[in-house]
Formats: sequence, C-alpha cells, structure tokens
Amino acid sequence: MNLESVHAVIPAGGAGTRLWPLSRQSRPKFLLDLTGAGRTLLQQTYDRLAEIVPPDQIHVVTGPAHAPLVQEQLPDLGGLFVEPSPRDSMPAIGLAAAVLARRQPGAIIGSFAADQVITDTAGFARSFRQAVAVAEAGMIATIGIEPRSPSTAFGYIESGDLLDVADAPSARAVSRFVEKPDAATAAEYVRSGSFSWNAGMFVGRTDMLLGHLARLQPHLHAGLERIALAWDTPDRQRELEDTWPTLTPIAIDHAIAEPVSLEGGIAVVPGAFDWDDLGDFAALHALGNAGSSDTVWVDGSGYAHAEDGTTIAVVGIHDAIVVRTDDALLVTTMEHAQQVKEVPAALKRDGRTDLV
Repeated sequence: MNLESVHAVIPAGGAGTRLWPLSRQSRPKFLLDLTGAGRTLLQQTYDRLAEIVPPDQIHVVTGPAHAPLVQEQLPDLGGLFVEPSPRDSMPAIGLAAAVLARRQPGAIIGSFAADQVITDTAGFARSFRQAVAVAEAGMIATIGIEPRSPSTAFGYIESGDLLDVADAPSARAVSRFVEKPDAATAAEYVRSGSFSWNAGMFVGRTDMLLGHLARLQPHLHAGLERIALAWDTPDRQRELEDTWPTLTPIAIDHAIAEPVSLEGGIAVVPGAFDWDDLGDFAALHALGNAGSSDTVWVDGSGYAHAEDGTTIAVVGIHDAIVVRTDDALLVTTMEHAQQVKEVPAALKRDGRTDLV
C-alpha cells in the first residue's frame, strides 16, 4: 500500500471542561500530559500517526490561542491550519481537505482527535491501513471501537454487510450512526455484537469528501473552496476573516457521515485496540492514574492530584475525586464526574472567566 498520498489531520479544539480545573480554555487537555507518559495527548497522537505517515504529512487544525503551543510541542509538524473561531468539526476538517486537495489532487486524509489515548499503536496502524484501502476504493471509512461496556458516553455505529475491498478484509458497510443511547439501549447494542463506539475517526479521498460536502452542504463547501483558493497566497488572512464567520457550524457526523451512510457510502473498520478519550476524571482513573503519588489515603480510594504540590489526605471516602491547582479546588466523586463540566459553565455565567 502506497501512503505517499495519505495525510493525517488532527483537529485540536475544545476546553475539556469535564477535566476542570486541570483543563482550561487557555490550556485544554490535549496540551497536557494527563497519562504520565512524558508527552502531552497531542504529542502522543502525533507520535502514533508518525509511525504510519511521514511527519510532513501530519497537520493540526486549531485556534489562534493554541497555535503557538501546538507549534512549540510539535516543531516538525507538516502543517498548521489556524481557524479564527470554533465552527465544529466539519469546517475544521473540510478546511484541511480543501487546501490539501488543491496541493495534491487525489490525496487521502484521515482525521484523528488530539485527545484520545491508544497504547496499541500496532493495532491502530492495522485499522488505519484498512481504512486507507477503503478510501482508495471510493468510500469514506470510519474506525469503530470495539465496546468494552454498554457506555452511554459515546455514539454508536451499526455494522452491516461485509465488503469486498482489497487490503480491508474486516471492512463492513455502515447501516447507521446513532446518538448517545440510554443505558438499556446501550446494553442491547453491545449484546447484539454489531455495534461499535464512534470515536470520530474518518478517512477518505479529499475529492470524495468534498464532493459529498458540495452536495449536502453547498454553502459550507463554497466557503471552504474560497478560503482554500486563497490559502497559499497573500490573501489568506483577508479571506479567512471575511468567509470563516459565515460557515455553517456543524459536526462531520451530521454533515456527511450520517446522510452518506444511508446511501451506502460509509464503511466501518473495526478498531480492536485499547482506546480512551479521557472524557472525565473517572476515565483518567480507569487508566490506572490515581493522581499525585504523595496523596494519603485512609479507608478511601479514587483520584487526587495537586498541581501545586499540596499533600492531599482522603479519609473514609471511596471513589473520590480531589483536584487542586494554584487557583481552584474540585471535590466530587466518580459517579458525578460527568457533571464537572457544569462548573466552568457556572463560573462563566458568574463572570469568573479567569477560572475557565
């Protein structure tokens, strides 16, 4: 398989509000080393992709506030696309696709989030290569994660018939994408054996991706084409400032994946490797991270971390979450880990933007 035309794009946005107060708008989770690996989540994503495609074919899409740190953390990055403001995943991925299509007609692009943890890099590479083979055959591929549990935190992908695609023996047609289900529905999905978690990984030829976009979201497509035409010229910034705010904010799932799957144009490749999106402190703890090593636990358990070196003692509380920074303290439990996102929202409403 020839990977010379394959580019990897890493959308790097969001504030990781469920990991507040560690993750902030100014230092979101993808710029942090949350696993103790000595590399941030963004750097780990880059390292994983650099084992498959050349570093100069890896690109990041991020906002102006994070661009300097992205460049600092990834000095050998192939390209940096700075979006003036968040417009969701489709404009971000579409921008990279439109620019790369002009530079290299027929290029294949794979989109992979900046904040996911995968340690089985060989397993990931096998799925990536199958997805590229599907893309070469003219379909859009997604990598579906084999469920570990009936989670309600993720969307699901239902697999259909096995496809006859050279170099992609495990690829199946996607029957449908479904939103995050309730617990009973999630359990039914896992029992069926035909559903996988939607990790937001998409691989496709740029001409196919943009062709679907032109048909399904013509206004968004036209705007991205105008920006791409000016990207490698002195008019880039002017066109960005004029056109970007007019683009439809929409996720790639809603813009392309869901409607095209109903037409039989999306395939799913199984991702039988370990995977986690570190969505909250419970997920971080599930990876074996208990926080600061000098925490004192007395008849207690959970995750406790002090960024400023303060010693934390937890007594008689199990599944606790205690996180201290130099300006904030969080105390909750694993059961309520998802609700942490409500804290920065409340702070913002109260005008405490210095803490979000």
